[in-house]
Amino acid sequence: MPRTPLGGVERRREFRNIELGCALQRLFSTFPDGWPGFGLLLLRLSIGIVLIYFGASSLLVQTPAPITVAQNVIAAAAGVFLLAGLWTPIMGALAALDQIWIVVLLQSSGRDGKWIYIFLAVLSASAAMLGPGAWSIDARLFGRRRFPSDRTRGSRPSL
Repeated sequence: MPRTPLGGVERRREFRNIELGCALQRLFSTFPDGWPGFGLLLLRLSIGIVLIYFGASSLLVQTPAPITVAQNVIAAAAGVFLLAGLWTPIMGALAALDQIWIVVLLQSSGRDGKWIYIFLAVLSASAAMLGPGAWSIDARLFGRRRFPSDRTRGSRPSL
């Protein structure tokens, strides 16, 4: 009989399917409220407003190239989602990648003004890593849930 760390007692591992709501909640330890939640709200609002502004203003100034249109539409759409606090980790990462894409194209064209896009990429990545906070649609859809106290972890419901 093989020896186990628990002195002959075998551990049984259970693999459970993770639903979409649980998967998003598990990306964050909490959906903070209070001052930390307000700070995350300000972070999301500032990033969202700037992304929408840059995306819309670049489209309205002149007739841009198709690649520029794609970059600006992605930036504006990510700004709207971050403003609402919906799919924050996904949209924050998408916005960060989009801003890095803009920096790479600006670098290859030799134009200045890349630092604002680098700053937006860092802020968007920060929003993706920190999460949406309590005042967001993500918190309402995927946030903390109250379960009845008679349920225990790992038990199966009786029929």
